[in-house]
Amino acid sequence: MITNVIMGVLIPFVGTAAGSSCVFFSKHQLGKTVQRALLGFAGGVMIAASLWSLIIPAIERSDQMGRLSFIPAAVGFWIGILFLMMIDHIIPRLLVRTDDPQKNDNKLSRTAMMVLAVTLHNIPEGMAVGAVYAGYLANTANITAKTAFALALGIAIQNFPEGAIISMPLHAENKSRARSFADGVLSGIVEPIAALITIFLADLIVPAMPYMLSFAAGAMIYVVVKELVPEIHEDDNSDIGVILFSIGFTIMMSLDVALG
Repeated sequence: MITNVIMGVLIPFVGTAAGSSCVFFSKHQLGKTVQRALLGFAGGVMIAASLWSLIIPAIERSDQMGRLSFIPAAVGFWIGILFLMMIDHIIPRLLVRTDDPQKNDNKLSRTAMMVLAVTLHNIPEGMAVGAVYAGYLANTANITAKTAFALALGIAIQNFPEGAIISMPLHAENKSRARSFADGVLSGIVEPIAALITIFLADLIVPAMPYMLSFAAGAMIYVVVKELVPEIHEDDNSDIGVILFSIGFTIMMSLDVALG
């Protein structure tokens, strides 16, 4: 069981590292069609995972509340939404503060903020994986190792283009391939750390599990609606993103129901 958890929390990090490794194999960024397909698939997986792996188990964990069992899930969901919304408001302000034409290192500051933005968004994704595996360890949230693994894999797929989006532009700004790869990898290291912290805290405060599960769901849905969906519809050729979104949703839904 412990081996499954360790492997599971590392899977999203592996996705980021794999994406960052693209800097060694290509001189160009990922094509728009490929990015749209990957992000669409990841978005479908994350939405389905938010429902079947997070929100439904959160409600089931509160079934002793009867008709009010939805309250912890609703509260945790909104906390997750507002947490990501707060981050999205903080990052632009930091960008404005560093966007000073009088500074010679303005480009470096922009790059640092881009890495920071991706890193901060990786924290709730790590918490999502940690919350699911905490439920699996507690054996009380109707979460199996297979459904937890499916969620981790879906986030890893979403992390692949993120790693490439960081490492490849850094190399284009004359950083070495090794340094660009390292920066991309470091942006994802927070995910297993956040996952392990969440598992540790969940083990201490089991009653908070419904809030933690739904918090992770809210954070993931915010990322899908705010970032992935707009990327899919960036131009008129969005069919591939919509199709892959639907495929990702169907696969994750099927895995959760069939293997749950």
